[in-house]
Amino acid sequence: MPQLDKPLFSYGALLFDLDGVITPTAALHREAWSRMFSAFLAQRGAEPYTEQDYFDYLDGRRRDEGVAALLESRNITVDEGTAEDAADKDTIHGLGARKNEDFLKLVSEGVEAYPGSVALLDEWRARKDAGEDVPRMAIVSSSKNARPVLEAAGLVDSFELIVDGIVANDRELPGKPAPDTYAYAAEQLGVGVEDAVVLEDATSGVASGRAGDFGLVIGVDRGAGEQALLDAGADVVVRDLGDLLQS
Repeated sequence: MPQLDKPLFSYGALLFDLDGVITPTAALHREAWSRMFSAFLAQRGAEPYTEQDYFDYLDGRRRDEGVAALLESRNITVDEGTAEDAADKDTIHGLGARKNEDFLKLVSEGVEAYPGSVALLDEWRARKDAGEDVPRMAIVSSSKNARPVLEAAGLVDSFELIVDGIVANDRELPGKPAPDTYAYAAEQLGVGVEDAVVLEDATSGVASGRAGDFGLVIGVDRGAGEQALLDAGADVVVRDLGDLLQS
């Protein structure tokens, strides 16, 4: 059981990453990235894609920033292109679109949230219905697919604010590990960062919470590793959001 300085629900806002925190869609992202990059790198005769590449270059980042980072690691240069590039374009945005097509196919097969995450949301709702003061709730995701994923999981109504890759692009907010998307969410909710909690499974997202001086940064270990999350700046690390219910 993690030891928190004060109860989780006493904070002004809870800011959740989506993939790997609320839903197990991080695994779908990993699969889609693997399929796309394995084929593309083989075509270029480059060093093969590995699962570690996902954690090193893609996890938690905006799609275009992740593509650029991985290509740089292989000394591959392609045009940036534009956000309108189709999936058949060998540009940064085109490769991102190629991955996204595969991801959406996987999402269409159905998404079930982590039981512990659902339990935490249910507890929050029960307290709210009982008239208690509860934190305001937001999703802060680098994915442009946050809303369809939440809709597929039946949870879109649990969050009053969604700051996703679309919002970040429109507002020209730097992606994680920069703190800007989380800071923007807190600002929109009218809550100071010192009274807001960041809940993240990616080291880049944890680093963004720490860089933004948020009141509490919780790492959720879905594969990144407890020590890696602590090193990135997590105050505490849990394996499941259900572990926080009695904190």
